[in-house]
Amino acid sequence: MSKLILKMGNQIHGYTLDQILSTMGFGTFQGLVLFFAGAGWLSEAMEMMLLSFIGPAVKSEWTLSPTEESLLTTAVFGGMLIGAYFWGFISDAYGRRIAMQGADLVTAAAGLLSASSSDYKSLIIYRSLLGFGVGGGHVFTSWFLEFIPASSRGAWMIGISTFWTIGTLMGASLAWIVMPGLGWRWLLALSSIPAFLVLLFSIFAPESPRYLYMKGRTNEALGILEKIALINRTELPTGILLSDQNTDLDEENASSDETTLLSSTGKKKSYSETFFKSVLELFSKNLLGTTLLLWLTHFGYTFAYYGLVLLITEFNSAQRECGSTTIQSKKVQDASLYIDAFINSSAELPGLVVGAVLVDRLGRKLTMEILTGLTFILMLPLISHQNQLVTTALLFGARMFISTAFTILVVYAKEVYPTSVRGTGGGLATSMGRIGGMVCPLVAVALTSGCHQTVAIILFEIVVLVSGISILLFPFETMGRELSDM
Repeated sequence: MSKLILKMGNQIHGYTLDQILSTMGFGTFQGLVLFFAGAGWLSEAMEMMLLSFIGPAVKSEWTLSPTEESLLTTAVFGGMLIGAYFWGFISDAYGRRIAMQGADLVTAAAGLLSASSSDYKSLIIYRSLLGFGVGGGHVFTSWFLEFIPASSRGAWMIGISTFWTIGTLMGASLAWIVMPGLGWRWLLALSSIPAFLVLLFSIFAPESPRYLYMKGRTNEALGILEKIALINRTELPTGILLSDQNTDLDEENASSDETTLLSSTGKKKSYSETFFKSVLELFSKNLLGTTLLLWLTHFGYTFAYYGLVLLITEFNSAQRECGSTTIQSKKVQDASLYIDAFINSSAELPGLVVGAVLVDRLGRKLTMEILTGLTFILMLPLISHQNQLVTTALLFGARMFISTAFTILVVYAKEVYPTSVRGTGGGLATSMGRIGGMVCPLVAVALTSGCHQTVAIILFEIVVLVSGISILLFPFETMGRELSDM
């Protein structure tokens, strides 16, 4: 792990990077980092929220089958499946900053191109490309994590998820305003604006000092730490910045007045070697079990979360098509759709408050177990048909708990992996989750549209239960632990 070495007389004092960040605290600099990373998540959330509205609108305009409608969502997750790993690897090989910029550029461009789709096939292609860009959203959280003091890491990582919730609320609000008068094309075009703004401000985003340490670029890392101290109006300890890849604290040959910055002098590996080394490390004896459990849990949480997002609109439609006796005008039905989506999106806000309170007190694992169990309980009554008020309330609660559990899972995944494979490991886990996102429309859309609500909910319950069991098997708790660099 990288250390800042302060030598006084014959005594050398070492500080881990986490200790340095803790000394500086969460200040103005971290606030700016939070805002930028949060804006990246906000733009991704808006794009994902559109899945609830674009499918039904395009289905009506182009006379699509339920399977074709569900493929519009599956195409996005297919792109995310590839993009999550690709941008994770880019972040480990080339840096967090360039990965964020690349992913955001693809997201913004594909979102705008989607609005110009001339037919179903071109829309599928553009939405797949958008998913490829959105798949890099997890890099924003890795980047943010590496600036945060360990003592409050869990709460602030949940705090960044507030931007995701704001994004879903903005997406629902924008759809409510735009869809009735301007249609889905304008909705897609306008929703790409936040991604373009994030791209514009990315020129001011610094590289992660922890990533620079890991690459042996200690002068650059020190420069960023000095900027953090300056903006936060604190001071760094004076001394020698070293990487313990080659240096021990008790090294006897260190000079008392030495001021040079030492860095790793190992032979630089090609990116193909870096790729295979990262994959092999993820499947090493120490990380294999963790990697497989994270894959399984990401699959389950993604399936459940996005399934609940889609069920909001699908239950609304199914109640009209599968024997509901309530007769409403189309205008009232459309308003109800947007209101339900807005209400259920707002469910994430109280969930985040609960998570922020518990995650640094009970720990990541126990908090996830509690929230997963509550999600399972709230979905049980939906096995049988309920009235609209009860259905909305149950979906509200289930989404509140699963979204918060998902956020904590992201925190855990970033903390459990070392810096050298944090992007790649998180990207692969996210990719496995996207498979769950690809499958869930076939359940939430196809089964519910086919009047098989009971079967759909039973499948959701099985997935949630397996996710809870996986969490029990996670190897260790990460609350309060310093991030590993190697």
